[in-house]
Amino acid sequence: MAMKHFALAAFLLFGALAVQAQREPVEEAPADKGFKKENLFFGGNFGLSFGDYTLVNVSPQVGYRFNRYFAAGAGVNFLYSSYKRNYGVGANYKENYGNAGLNIFGRVYPIEYILLQLQPEANYVWGKIKYPDNTELKLKGEVVPSLLGGAGAVIPTGGRGSFIIMVQYDLLQNERSPYQNRAFYNFGYNIGF
Repeated sequence: MAMKHFALAAFLLFGALAVQAQREPVEEAPADKGFKKENLFFGGNFGLSFGDYTLVNVSPQVGYRFNRYFAAGAGVNFLYSSYKRNYGVGANYKENYGNAGLNIFGRVYPIEYILLQLQPEANYVWGKIKYPDNTELKLKGEVVPSLLGGAGAVIPTGGRGSFIIMVQYDLLQNERSPYQNRAFYNFGYNIGF
């Protein structure tokens, strides 16, 4: 299953690069100094899933594109997940987890539509597990650091918007990290001001 997702992501990435390779190169004008409102961008992730597995993810970010090669910004994230399983009359199992946090990020664009990103985060994580015998285990809330490293592609959608596809990994691997010990895919959208 993971190989299919990787193959799909690779196909989309190379397809986007092939389309962009057909464009004529554009000469960059000398950079003006100072703050430019048009270099600001807003983006992030939003996710919803309901059923036996429920997920709510709201993670907006705002950034600034300093030049063709470098961008940086900050964001907040909120994630809630719940898993429930019914084992019969009165025998239910349920997990609830949440995290809320702050992050900053830096992006380097070595090639116009390819990005490398480093994103330190501080997430407050909490949770609760209810077992079929109705005993509960409450996970103590604590702040957990993460350092996400990743690479991805930027696919322009016309105007000032672009679709972002990334593969990221938590380099710190704290046992309470919301990202666990695996690479994960991140899909988002950026809109320029």
